[in-house]
Parts: sequence; C-alpha cells; structure tokens
Amino acid sequence: MAKNLSASTTRKMRRRRSLDVVDAKVAVDLATAQSYSENVFLFVPNLIGYTRILLAGLSLHFMSYHPKYCTLAYVISCLLDAVDGQAARALGQTSKFGAVLDMVTDRCTTSCLLCYLSSAYPGFAIVFQSLIALDFSSHYMHMYSSLVTGSRSHKLVTSDVSRILWYYYNDSRTLFFMCAGNELFFVSLYLVKWVDTPIGLGAYSSLLADITYPELLAYLSFPVCLGKNIINLVQLWKASKILVGVDLAERAIAREAKK
Repeated sequence: MAKNLSASTTRKMRRRRSLDVVDAKVAVDLATAQSYSENVFLFVPNLIGYTRILLAGLSLHFMSYHPKYCTLAYVISCLLDAVDGQAARALGQTSKFGAVLDMVTDRCTTSCLLCYLSSAYPGFAIVFQSLIALDFSSHYMHMYSSLVTGSRSHKLVTSDVSRILWYYYNDSRTLFFMCAGNELFFVSLYLVKWVDTPIGLGAYSSLLADITYPELLAYLSFPVCLGKNIINLVQLWKASKILVGVDLAERAIAREAKK
C-alpha cells in the first residue's frame, strides 16, 4: 500500500454529517422527553418487533414439550419480520432503534433454536455452535463496519463493495427467500424429533417410503440454509476488509498530520 492516500481514495472517503454524531447524554435526554405523538418506542414497526419477541419467548416456553404451539409461535414471529419493514416505510417510521431491534431479535431467536438443536442432536452440537458464532460475528462486524463508514443502514451495500451482498440486501424477494429457507431448515430439524409418520411417498420411490414431512422440508430447504451461511461468510470477510481499510486510512491520515 502506498504511504499516502491517493486523491481518488481521499475523495471517496465518506464524512459523517453533523446530525449523525449526537452526544450520548443529549440522546438519552431526547428519548426521555419524547412526546407521545413522536415516541419512537411506540412506532408501529417497533410494536410489531415487541410482538415478535413475545412470540419467540412463547416458542421457547413450548419448545421442549409442545411442538405445535412452539412451531406456530416461532413461524409467526419469523413472518412478522417481513411486515415490520414494510410498515416502517409505509408509515414513515423507519428508525435506527427499529433496525437494531429487528436484527437483535433475528439473531437471538435463531440462536435459541440452534441451542435446542444442539441438545437434540448432540453429535452435531459443534456444527450448530459454529452457526451461532458465524451468525453473530458476521452481523456484528457488518453492522459496525456500516457505522464507521457512515452508512445510514446496514442494508445499504453497494455493488462495488460486494455484488453478492448488494443483491441479497437490495432485492426484498431474495432476502425473504433466503431468510425464510434458512429458518425452515432449522424448524424442520426441530420437528423431525417429534414426527415419525411417513407421508406416503413410497409409491414414487422406495427411497421415500419412510420419509416424514419434516424430513422432506429439511432436504428441500438445506440448499437455501447452506447459501445463507455462505452469504454470512462473505459478509464477515467483507466487513473485516472494510474495518482494516478504515484502520489503514486513519493511520495514513495520522502520519500526514505529523508531517
């Protein structure tokens, strides 16, 4: 790397607007004094987010002894993930709090299910633990790299940074399909432990004679789950490179300042 930043690199460096940097005490005071008519905590998409948390909690409560109630609560919680963003845009109620609430809910809900799967499939516990670690590290690094580069949202990824992430985040159908398929695979693995009745596909193939509907769903959704976690790896790598690039840029600026 050249000792000094090139002119084009310097021009491309994003600068935070003054509004993006708010003193923490000022922010706390603003949140405390907010009026009912403009209370971010009570924005409709955030209320949907709280509902998702309650449903996720119910699914955890029923997870060890009532698979139907557990699956119903879990699936509804996941489906509401596609609703809160649409509500935020339609009502003009997008917020940083809502975006982070949504991401944290996703990560925690999936991780809790993976914890259960680790006990249900002890031979694959390290696989589920690795998926939890990848999910959290990938999204944390990506969120932090978005913040330090001044992005308004972690979903605002340009194609010159990563075409894969750009397509993933900027096409709502792709985002929904990948996330839904990923969750469907884990839910299917959960249901496999509870359902042992074949669905009667033996007439089509002897290999399908004993297959249950959760097993069939698991086979169908596994490629999507694999693709989603490959995207997580790409996201982790790109975020790491962005953070290293910011470090190098700051070090170059510091050297220039000493001259």
